[in-house]
Amino acid sequence: MTVDEMAFETDLSEELADSIISAARTSLGDTLRAVVYFTPSSFDILYRRQGLYGSGDTAREAKSQLVEFERTGFGEMPVRTAIAHMEGGPDIGPYEFTVRFHENGFVIRILQGDAGVLFTADSMDVNAFEDAASAISKLLAEE
Repeated sequence: MTVDEMAFETDLSEELADSIISAARTSLGDTLRAVVYFTPSSFDILYRRQGLYGSGDTAREAKSQLVEFERTGFGEMPVRTAIAHMEGGPDIGPYEFTVRFHENGFVIRILQGDAGVLFTADSMDVNAFEDAASAISKLLAEE
């Protein structure tokens, strides 16, 4: 599925969508399963590997549950930010991204303001996630 085949439900530009897909594909290659852009109120599936989910409607239904779960991150951001800047608190720095490990792959979430991107990938070396998350975070920050 390509960006050209869809109408966006979010205010995402086609240019940013293309850049997000490119960053994820460059870092993760053929292990990339899907890329979803989401806000607190809507989401768009930007990419899904050919053969996954059968139809766009089936993919959207499957991803809607995942997006609902990952939206909790928007509510957590003020707490994460406060902890990262708390005097005497843990010196771990600001939030960058979340990786959820599953038996057959990964879910990665990046949040920037009121926008987020999640992508799913097959089992692989986790170092590639940092490359993809860093590139996508920069794209979201520029938006």
